[in-house]
Amino acid sequence: MKKLIALFSVIALFATTSVYAQKAEKEAIEAYYFHYTSRCVTCQSVEKVSSDALKELSGGKIVLKSINLDDKSNKELAKKLKIDGQTLLVVKGVKKVDITNDGFLYATTSPEKLKAKLKTAVESLK
Repeated sequence: MKKLIALFSVIALFATTSVYAQKAEKEAIEAYYFHYTSRCVTCQSVEKVSSDALKELSGGKIVLKSINLDDKSNKELAKKLKIDGQTLLVVKGVKKVDITNDGFLYATTSPEKLKAKLKTAVESLK
């Protein structure tokens, strides 16, 4: 009987741990750059600066996902996040921080300002 109780306790512990791990995984901070196939120098800079900044700020834990809106396989994600054009987005669960304007304003002229905006966005979701 004691072995049975111990077995159920271990099973319950693993189940609980798994649920919390899944919840934490679902609530991880994610970053997306939605773009089209044809991109200008500024569009490419937004992606490069943002990607590098996020890796540096998070120690590689947040990786910018580059999403081509012309690719039909990405339509579902764009619809889910309510994206209909070029967008730079930091997401955690249902919370979103849109820093598209900052991305295009600072990527080529003041990359450090874009990095600061990304840092603020990430910290606001922690």
